[in-house]
Amino acid sequence: MDSLNKIGLIQIEVVDQNQFIHQDQIGNLEKMIRLHNELNVNLEGIDVVFNLLEKERALRNELNTLKNRLRLYEND
Repeated sequence: MDSLNKIGLIQIEVVDQNQFIHQDQIGNLEKMIRLHNELNVNLEGIDVVFNLLEKERALRNELNTLKNRLRLYEND
């Protein structure tokens, strides 16, 4: 957990000397654990995978935006 926090993949919040992660990050943490345990992916590999997933998500959003703009011109 500390290693994932150090490389910025998760954010650990400290409340009354107890460490917590936000509930929104639990799904990603589970994916990271599976990548590490089942596929033997190291921390750097997990970082690469999540960076690529984020880029893919951004490209998909951009594509949807461009498709919507194109529909506006096609309807004219």
